Amino acid sequence: MRTKQELTEAVKRDRRAALVVNAHSRQGMRLYDAARTRLLAAGFTLLDAYPVDRPRELEATLAAVIDRGPDLLVAGGGDGTISTAARLLAHRDIALGLLPLGTTNNFARTVGVPLSLDEAVATLTDGKVIDVDLGLAGGTAFTNHVGVGLSADLMLSAPRLLKRVIGRTAYPITALGLLARHRPLRIVVRADGRAHTFVTHQLYVANGGFHAGRPITADAHADDRLLVAYPVGGRGRWGLLRETARNAATGHRRTLDEEPFLAVGELWVETDRAARVEVDGEPSGRTPLRIGLDPNALRLMAPADTRDL
Repeated sequence: MRTKQELTEAVKRDRRAALVVNAHSRQGMRLYDAARTRLLAAGFTLLDAYPVDRPRELEATLAAVIDRGPDLLVAGGGDGTISTAARLLAHRDIALGLLPLGTTNNFARTVGVPLSLDEAVATLTDGKVIDVDLGLAGGTAFTNHVGVGLSADLMLSAPRLLKRVIGRTAYPITALGLLARHRPLRIVVRADGRAHTFVTHQLYVANGGFHAGRPITADAHADDRLLVAYPVGGRGRWGLLRETARNAATGHRRTLDEEPFLAVGELWVETDRAARVEVDGEPSGRTPLRIGLDPNALRLMAPADTRDL
């Protein structure tokens, strides 16, 4: 395994890369050709380049590309695509390059990768390799978050076409319809020898610093060896909406020391009835669930001034 500096130098010197774009992401198909053209213009040799228009083929395509042994795997898509690529690259001597083409692009925001295509490609040419933590939901690695409750139902219900047309606004619109018939959960989070009980429609456990395209807190990020568990609202349905709006408006000012945040390295989630779980926006079983961390498991290209612990 090369050091991060050695891998950075190899990426910049040899420019051996591969490109996989999820054509079902919000901007994937529209920007695939532009992404490929810009990477070639930046001097990269593309060992493989694929637009994947069938979601069920994404993981197999990424795995096949990784087997070619590029120094840099450039993944274009939303958080689900990036999370899949990150899971496959954990503890590999390959850096992940991000082209944020999704609806919320939480992981790119967390690690400071610009959202515009030109600036994201510039990060691949001028940035550096860092390593960040991955979360572990059961045996599934994730970059951003685990959602228990309404968000897991929402991910199964938000229309793909609506997400493409109006972006992240599609989620609250869909949530309003689901919320009218959703029952609150009694959730027990066990961590550091203590039990924390919440009655809520929604619990998140975050590894990264952003959710729904907004900061969770001013001091949450993906390289701090911490998971952040927090309920959104209480028993009442409208409280969920109020807290969602409050979090979006004040996340950049709040810290992990404030309620209701619980910052720990590992936790166990139990619910009073089996509840659906989503991991980075993809359905992933039901509670109960252990959630932990895999420290510094993923290497990726980030802006040159990114903090790296």
